[in-house]
Amino acid sequence: MKIKKKNLKISLIGIVVLVFVVGSISYLTSQEDPEVAELAQCLTDNGAQMYGAFWCGACAEQKKLFGNTFKYINYIECDSRGDNPQSERCQIEGITGYPTWKIAGQTMTGVRDLNQLANIAGCEYGS
Repeated sequence: MKIKKKNLKISLIGIVVLVFVVGSISYLTSQEDPEVAELAQCLTDNGAQMYGAFWCGACAEQKKLFGNTFKYINYIECDSRGDNPQSERCQIEGITGYPTWKIAGQTMTGVRDLNQLANIAGCEYGS
């Protein structure tokens, strides 16, 4: 009987530790970098648009640079199978590669670092 109680106690401690670790990781990964959030909002305020497709690896890489602050970016989904697709708009805009950024009259295809995006849009970022 003592062995079962000891095993149960160890199992419960393990579950508590596991919940704590998973919760901590979840909390830390959900945090926004205030500087990146400010940049993302500035890009949107200045009319920047990112065109992409849900299946695009380079788009995923670009989104990863913004982390949780990507939600502030004006993102246009070009594949008709994606969420909130705007494929006709992408055709009208002449989008042929992903990701494509349209900022301050410039069109750039490919992953761009945050400093470059900030400079083109006239946003402050970095030191």
